[in-house]
Order: sequence, then C-alpha cells, then structure tokens
Amino acid sequence: MPVQYTNRIGKTYYLRQGKTKTGKNRYFFSSKLQEAKGEAVDHIPTGYEIYQRPENAQVFLQKIQPQLTTDIERQLVKNRVKTLKRPKLYRVDFKNEYITIYESNMDVTSPQNIFCEILDVSSNYFMDVVTKMADRQYTAVLRFCLDDSKQRTFVAERFCFLGGIDDWIDLSGSDNLHKLVDKYIELVGTDEFFEPVFY
Repeated sequence: MPVQYTNRIGKTYYLRQGKTKTGKNRYFFSSKLQEAKGEAVDHIPTGYEIYQRPENAQVFLQKIQPQLTTDIERQLVKNRVKTLKRPKLYRVDFKNEYITIYESNMDVTSPQNIFCEILDVSSNYFMDVVTKMADRQYTAVLRFCLDDSKQRTFVAERFCFLGGIDDWIDLSGSDNLHKLVDKYIELVGTDEFFEPVFY
C-alpha cells in the first residue's frame, strides 16, 4: 500500500518515486492512486518527512528540517493566536529558525463572516463551514525569527505588501519572545498592524 496523506482540506495524496535526468530518486505526491508517472512508494525514505505548505495545503516530501525553535516557544505563539478575534482564519507554521503566522486570504468582511459574528457562533458549525471556505489560501503576515540561540531572543518581522518592497521588514530589535508575542500578535488582522507608528 503506498504512503498516503490527507491534507487539511480533506484531499488525499499518494507518494510516488521517479528519476531525475541524472538518475537520482525524485519523490512526489499525486492525487491519483494509479498514476502513469513513477512508482508507488510504501514507506517514507530515511531522512525525509511529509510537509504541507501552509499557503495552499500542497503536500510534498522534503528532507527533515532542523527545528531551531523549542516546543514551548512554538506553543506560546499558537496559544496567543487562539486569542485573536477570528482565530480560525490564522495558521502557525514552524520551519528552521522561524515561527510564522499565516492569514486566510478570504475576505473577513464577507456576508458569511458577518453572519457568524452577529450570531456569535465563532466556535460552532457555521464558523466551521466558513473556515472550510477559508482553508485554501493563506499569506504569511508576521513571523518571529530566532536571533540568539543561547539567550533565546527573537526579532519580529512583518511582510510588507507595498509594490516596491514585497519582502519581510523588521518590527523590532532582538528581544524576549513573550514580549514580542504580547506586543504584535494582538494587532494582526487590524489596521494598526500596517501603521508606521506601530513600529
């Protein structure tokens, strides 16, 4: 039986193996159990792991990445995101030295969201339906980058969407993660998050 993985929006993928032009093994996931390309793989190769891209739930196999942040640090960010007004519209991803917050591209002022907010049903079935709709495309908006592994200090960065920049910009100097989390996460999803005075 080939390795299979169901992503966050319920789509199942099957692991397959092919060859590069130089004859090296190449692994990829297909949504079809019977695929003309490559051969089915019944185990995850040593040194590899399944990774689901936070932006679009795309699944692929990658070499195991070092986790430079701790479980406690990652959980701190996840718990703080849960306190946002619409927590289900956000995802937290961990990779190397980064803890990154992604925001759903779905319009939070849509009729579905307004309806849920009026009825105060953010945690029940109706909000789950909205979340399913939102759970396809996400954009990275805020991240915390480990700056000093001994002192365990981080730098907060925001993605700048201005046409001439489109890159990460620093919001802070190196500081304690608790302080940065308390200062910046509560403003995610608000107009204040993009105001220059915010820095």
